[in-house]
Amino acid sequence: MIQELVGQMGGLAWTVVAFIVALSIIVGVHEYGHYIVGRWSGIRAEVFSLGFGPRLLARRDRRGTVWQVAAIPLGGYVRFLGDADAASVTRDGSVDPARARQTLGGAPLWARFATVAAGPVFNFILAMVVFAGVIAWQGIATDRVVVGEIAPAPPGIVNELRPGDEVLAVGGQPVNGWATLFRLAETLPAARQQQWTVLRQGAEITVTAPDVAPARISGVGPRSSASAVDLRAGDVILAVEGRPVTRFTDLRPAVEAAEGRPVTLRVWREDEGEADFVLVPREQDLPSAGGGFEKRWLIGVTGGDGYIHPATRTPGPFEALSMGAQQTWDVVWGSLTGLVAMVTGQIGRCNLSGAISIAEVAGDAASSGAGNFFWLVAVLSAGIGFLNLLPIPVLDGGHLAFYTWEAVAGRPPSARAMDILTRIGMALVLMLMFFGLSNDILCR
Repeated sequence: MIQELVGQMGGLAWTVVAFIVALSIIVGVHEYGHYIVGRWSGIRAEVFSLGFGPRLLARRDRRGTVWQVAAIPLGGYVRFLGDADAASVTRDGSVDPARARQTLGGAPLWARFATVAAGPVFNFILAMVVFAGVIAWQGIATDRVVVGEIAPAPPGIVNELRPGDEVLAVGGQPVNGWATLFRLAETLPAARQQQWTVLRQGAEITVTAPDVAPARISGVGPRSSASAVDLRAGDVILAVEGRPVTRFTDLRPAVEAAEGRPVTLRVWREDEGEADFVLVPREQDLPSAGGGFEKRWLIGVTGGDGYIHPATRTPGPFEALSMGAQQTWDVVWGSLTGLVAMVTGQIGRCNLSGAISIAEVAGDAASSGAGNFFWLVAVLSAGIGFLNLLPIPVLDGGHLAFYTWEAVAGRPPSARAMDILTRIGMALVLMLMFFGLSNDILCR
């Protein structure tokens, strides 16, 4: 009992630390974007704070900016000259008129727009660079279907493939790319073993190896049913409800048929052998192939890569950055379509997560390796950049909306209008936070 409690406390501490580190990186880069572009634009920053509340550490630089770490590590801010609060919403009227140009409110419209927009832009840049870094570090599959590492298989499954083999055909069907290899599951009859034709040391030979898409888990989603029962990447599913399964695609109809009732999986795990896992599928809204969303019962596992991992190559910097930019765009587009779908009622409320869920995901990602953790940092950075661009007062997007009005109308909104809209925006943000936290508790 004591050991279990200690383990739970240790897991909680790890989750909290991972969340704080991820949040600090994202917020630090976001606020630095505001700071550095503001400085370049002639706007003076008085305080750059990582965290809120009482000051723990502080240093004043030669430009007069106080760089500090505060006690509550749940965000941060830049307070510019003339700001009466950390959100740059209200102004301090005591600023010397001679220094008005150095304030955010007294700067030209272009400088204000650039300074505010820099926060989300830096989040997108961070996401793109981190995605690119992880891709370059992990490598990408070679164009030719060359076998890299080989994963262990359950007893009775023969795998005569070797690292360095180039796959030419499986079951007599030609293979000319990794996508082609895995699509063979649509045409080849399911079998525990297949005949693979490979090029080995210059000679074309045929060997016996597992099916192209066995029921082997390659990933487990955080906060999923599979994660809750400790299923792991590398586990091989042998049967569902006592019925043997050969391919990963056999799982979906079995899980869907349960309609949320408990499902028993017979699983083989290296060094531990076979064991039964009972888990409850959860209904989720997923993008459908024809557009829109569809409800599906899921257990939170991914598969499809079988027992072989591709040989990889290191992409060049421009290729990696291009792929990082594409990943960033995918996150932003997914966030936008998901938000629209939620507002229009196409998907349920449980698709919106709060700080608790994000912390748990950060802890799981950190536990599964540095690559997964930094990939999550990139995902969150892109998502936070998108959310900050929403035209809600108190968010960066709200400031930009006010500036756009000023550019079109030739004058800023009235003080009364800005006060009312800011109060509404604050209420919306607080409601969104409460909504997310309530989902963290209720949607499990």
